[in-house]
Amino acid sequence: MDNQRLILFIVFSFSLLLLWEAWQGKNVPPPPAPTTASAPAAGIPTPSEALKATTPAVARPASFGRGPRAVVETDVLRATIDGNGGDLRELQLLPYRETDDKKQVFTLFEDNQTQPYLAQSGLVGENLPTHRSAFQINPGTYRLTGGAAQLLVPLVWSDPATGVRVEKTYIFKRGSYQIAVRTRVINGGTKPIDVTPYFQFTRYGGAPRGESLFLHTYTGPVFYTDANKFQKVAFKKIEEGKADFDKTADNGWVGMVQHHFVAAWLPEGNVKREYYTRALGDDLYSAGVILAEGTLAPGQQKTFTVPLYAGPQLQKTLEKTAPGLDLVRDYGWLTPLAYPIYWSLEKIERLVGNWGWAIIILTLLLKLALFPLSAAGYKSMAKMKKLTPRLQKLKETYGDDRAKLHQSMAEMYKTEKINPLGGCLPILIQIPVFIALYWVLLAAVEMRGAPWLGWITDLTAPDPFYILPIIMGITSILQVKLNPQPMDPMQAKIMMIMPVAFTVMFVFFPAGLVLYWVVNNILSIAQQWVINKQVQGGGKTASSKA
Repeated sequence: MDNQRLILFIVFSFSLLLLWEAWQGKNVPPPPAPTTASAPAAGIPTPSEALKATTPAVARPASFGRGPRAVVETDVLRATIDGNGGDLRELQLLPYRETDDKKQVFTLFEDNQTQPYLAQSGLVGENLPTHRSAFQINPGTYRLTGGAAQLLVPLVWSDPATGVRVEKTYIFKRGSYQIAVRTRVINGGTKPIDVTPYFQFTRYGGAPRGESLFLHTYTGPVFYTDANKFQKVAFKKIEEGKADFDKTADNGWVGMVQHHFVAAWLPEGNVKREYYTRALGDDLYSAGVILAEGTLAPGQQKTFTVPLYAGPQLQKTLEKTAPGLDLVRDYGWLTPLAYPIYWSLEKIERLVGNWGWAIIILTLLLKLALFPLSAAGYKSMAKMKKLTPRLQKLKETYGDDRAKLHQSMAEMYKTEKINPLGGCLPILIQIPVFIALYWVLLAAVEMRGAPWLGWITDLTAPDPFYILPIIMGITSILQVKLNPQPMDPMQAKIMMIMPVAFTVMFVFFPAGLVLYWVVNNILSIAQQWVINKQVQGGGKTASSKA
């Protein structure tokens, strides 16, 4: 059995799976479907129909309308709040740059005609303000300056006919990506009102700008509850009316995830809530949460605050912000392996002060930890390579008689005490570890904009001069040369083509991932070369004694 061929086939298949997922996410059009909404929840005020009426079937930003605006600047955020609806229309994360244009500040929320992404809130009910109502706001620029710890931006809506007044206040804090939205409802009328606020994201269904076709990461709504933990809801499922997630709870949050960044409404306490998703048409979707804050009698008032986290997927920040929010850094089924790997990588980076060198050191440590397994595999492959001339002679002797050929090969393996699977199993056991490391490197926003050395100025961007992919290709070819060659000429050609195919693919991969692969290849080549020499030397010694 050609162990190297099987191993490369598995790795290649994993890469093809990533490509297929990326193609599916980017190129398969959603089937036509009517606007859908999640089913009403029993036992909770269910304002789905009333909320639906606040947004037209096709709700591009122009239809939301533009009112007076406040621009807010802190040390880490630049936000734009529109008086029409009191929406958070734009949000820039100042420490980060766009993937495809490093001169531009990264924009998370965007008031864009074709690719909108907004954070909205309002109250459900007759004669109450929604995300389409006009709020009073003092337009201009608000800056968090001096020693101030926080900055408040107030908005006011009132209805003289009913006597209801709603005060919405955005609270920004220094050094924080968390924005508190405080709402105060005052019932100055003569009738009781139900206080049923909602908080939602409205977003287009495509991948974020600059995302690579070759690296598929999830973009779309996510929900978290204590009962079912972390749940993804793909845009396609919303369009089809097949969204499956917890609709009601007294805990949890709703978010919108994309590569490296997340926005999440984080209701506090154990207020009963209803989660929902809706397809608005024209590739536009919303996902949100409705809270049951109770009834407000005439003359009463109530204040409630819902935090909004909108920023990078920083591991420690997410863990401190809300239960389960760290799960947006999705490592899939390899999470138990990925967490300790990231922990180790982060500790190493603290020591050396560079993520590139941290990747190299971690790869070296992993190779040392897995040395016994990989050594056994390489030793078995070295023995197989030594038998290649004899196996070729058997093939020439028996020709097309496959039964006798396999019988003779089995006898040879038995005589030489070689297990043809011996080189395969130890290396297969290591594959989950290295795939987990792959997902860690892919998810690590901490490396965004982080340099290594020289020409590598961003480990999350492709190598601009293709140096690392070329080195990766050369080392992959050397690995093929060091291993047993297939007896079939066609298979041998395929084995040589695969490194070239990998090289082309890796041109589009982040430099940090390619760096890891290059270091792993070099260490594997060194280990394999030493073991091959030992096996060959042992064979010569035995021959001389005979």
